[in-house]
Amino acid sequence: MSVLDILKTTPRLPDRYRNLSDDEMIRRIGAIKRSMGERLYIPGHHYQKDEVIQFADDTGDSLKLAQLAAENHQAEYIVFCGVHFMAETADILSTPDQKVILPDMRAGCSMADMADIHQTEKAWSILMETFGDTILPLTYVNSTASIKSFVGKNGGATVTSSNASTMVEWALKQKERILFLPDQHLGRNTAYDLGIPLEEMAVWDPIEERLEYSGPVERVKVILWKGHCSVHEKFTMENVREVWENMLGVQVLVHPECTFDVVQAADHSGSTKFIIDMIENAPTGSSWAIGTEMNLVNRLINNHPDKKIVSLNPNMCPCLTMNRIDLPHLLWALESVVVGNVVNEIKVDADTAGFAKAALDRMLQHSK
Repeated sequence: MSVLDILKTTPRLPDRYRNLSDDEMIRRIGAIKRSMGERLYIPGHHYQKDEVIQFADDTGDSLKLAQLAAENHQAEYIVFCGVHFMAETADILSTPDQKVILPDMRAGCSMADMADIHQTEKAWSILMETFGDTILPLTYVNSTASIKSFVGKNGGATVTSSNASTMVEWALKQKERILFLPDQHLGRNTAYDLGIPLEEMAVWDPIEERLEYSGPVERVKVILWKGHCSVHEKFTMENVREVWENMLGVQVLVHPECTFDVVQAADHSGSTKFIIDMIENAPTGSSWAIGTEMNLVNRLINNHPDKKIVSLNPNMCPCLTMNRIDLPHLLWALESVVVGNVVNEIKVDADTAGFAKAALDRMLQHSK
């Protein structure tokens, strides 16, 4: 079933929730959390709004939330404040009797949507004809359960921005080449940091169904899927030059989903956790231009008034799909649980989940 089909059959937020005040919703959500105790678990991604993140039992990046989902066995209900692929991961890693709920089914990920299973299977067939059995697939966790399942079935693993280097090194010990889905920028930046030259990287275009590479194909070690993050790709070299000109002593700190030139120009690049830790440990009075999602940047600004922090792109908006999760949808999801009418449950079928879990487990065992 496609995402469009899911949305067509998903109940919509009742109008009564749209007219509630924030204070009333906060009061009711807090009361449900207190009454349910450990039966309810709310993980929240760092990119969530403050109004939502205040109710998270744990916050984290994709790796931490995956680890926490695998460890939590006592909660009956996991209400995931993140996006669809994260809730799928939680369902794959949770026990069969736990229910995973996404407050708003429209909270998707444009990057994950850039690689569907039909495109991937077609690409794999062509690449096998070109390179033979020399490729191991890796997929960023920002991908659908079906892509994770494909990767697991073919001996590969998932990666996050926190452990991409570890997993790429692992993969290249298994096979001569890797196929890196679906974010070309994370794949390129990671491989380059490991010493693989750009001349040994090719790009697979799933729309044109062809390999973008001008040299002899036997030199290719990394095949990058032509996908990207719609937020991080908007940080540009023009933004970097502007902060260099306008902020004396600024340090540029970016996420590795940014383009290669921006990452190379930056003073530091790393995962969401890396960015948070870097700012927390930075000296008072230091200046930072951060290239990542705006909700997180604003939270860092508010939490560290002793430092000068700006967004690398002043015109950047928050991740629109992450922002689908809001107080009305969270309250609706929780009150539906209370009355025994679960809405927006995320359920990955057993066959897909089995191979997807294999891919996730290979990552988790190398990410202790």
